Amino acid sequence: MRVPSNLKPGQAEFNMTPMIDVVFLLIIFFLVSSHLAKQEAQMPLPLPTAKSGQEIIDDQQPRVVVNIEADGSLILAGRRVPPEQLKERLAAERARSGDSIELRIRCDRQTPYANVKPVMLAATEAGIWSIAFSVIRPEDAR
Repeated sequence: MRVPSNLKPGQAEFNMTPMIDVVFLLIIFFLVSSHLAKQEAQMPLPLPTAKSGQEIIDDQQPRVVVNIEADGSLILAGRRVPPEQLKERLAAERARSGDSIELRIRCDRQTPYANVKPVMLAATEAGIWSIAFSVIRPEDAR
């Protein structure tokens, strides 16, 4: 018995619809995730002023941002994090991004050092050695 075939010999066609769907989903995912990453770094905080601050040179380096509010609460990835969970979260980010990850600390200018020190200790215990502080120039503080 002969099997019917609708295709002529030598012609093969692919249905591109599923591949186009996947590409659009990936584009949407990366747009949303990049928007959330930028939103975290632009959280409204009155940053401390510094005359000796440097501009960001390597903006492509993997980075995790911890925001410290005036009351000492920590915000990582847009969510409040208890201080006792910070080390595990930073270690997970380091495991995901590699050894070249940088910790960017953004804190309210009224935050005492006693609230910043545990973040720095958690970072070093998680194996993150590159730590930077977000500051603004005195002329930009107005």
